[in-house]
Amino acid sequence: MSYLETTNDLYKEAALTPDVGLCCTTNPIWQFPGLSIPKIMQEMNYGCGSTVSAQDLVNNPKVLYVGVGGGMELLQFSYFSRQKGGVTGVDVVDEMLEASRQNFKIAEIENDWFKSEYVNLVKGDALNLPVGDESIDVAAQNCLFNIFKMEDLKKAVAEMYRVLKPHGRLVMSDPTCEQPMNDELRNDDRLRALCLSGSIPIKDYVKVLTDAGFGTIEIRARKSYRVLSPNHYPTDELIFIESIEIAAIKDPMPEDGPCMFTGKTAIYYGDEEYFDDKAGHVLMQNQPLAVCDKTAAALAKANDQIHISESTWHYNGGGCC
Repeated sequence: MSYLETTNDLYKEAALTPDVGLCCTTNPIWQFPGLSIPKIMQEMNYGCGSTVSAQDLVNNPKVLYVGVGGGMELLQFSYFSRQKGGVTGVDVVDEMLEASRQNFKIAEIENDWFKSEYVNLVKGDALNLPVGDESIDVAAQNCLFNIFKMEDLKKAVAEMYRVLKPHGRLVMSDPTCEQPMNDELRNDDRLRALCLSGSIPIKDYVKVLTDAGFGTIEIRARKSYRVLSPNHYPTDELIFIESIEIAAIKDPMPEDGPCMFTGKTAIYYGDEEYFDDKAGHVLMQNQPLAVCDKTAAALAKANDQIHISESTWHYNGGGCC
């Protein structure tokens, strides 16, 4: 049995018998005005964060969500895309698709604005999406891609890139881990399916995205997720796993490489009213400006009266690149 078959079997079980503790996270369940999320959807929230952000969801976007879970994020996306087929949910597990379908009936009762027809549920594989080229404004996945081994991860990201419109956004939440894991952990298919042993370092995760062609990367959050301890797992050391929320934007790739926002800011404190680096960045006196890592490094070299903050690993828009 392949690791993907193990994963499918695990989530088939989780669809037939909801497993509340399968993926718990400190992330809140976003309750927007007029939105009621059925209890069963919350119990089947098999993610490690959230991919739903109002800043991405303007003008009735066409949304793709891969790995439907109990349908919670599909419902949340529908809140911003109230049109027939505005949201497409793709999953390879029949039982999970059917569970979401039934959960939407409950959601219709609890939300007078919601119609099941807003969501188009499709059986399909993340490695070969049943979606047309450049047809999606926002694509998302939550706690799925970390399960994939590297070659499959590259295929899944390339598929997301293919279906996105120019300047479209891929929004993801996945466990990451900066520490090395031993082969026993890496090769344990069930631990991989449980979103534990497939975690990779953020720099490797970002490289897959930029290698696929995404020109802008936004690190929106890093949060504690799990520990693998020697008394419970086959490891000699404590391994700390974080959940990362990240957006990859299908912008043209800059000549000097991708723009990566990690929560850095620049503040000019010199004697003039402002500082203009003649490269598109104007810093007003003592006003913080969010900047990408490349710009932060360039500004630090350009003027010794600019304070560059450390990465906060939290970025939610604004600033310049």
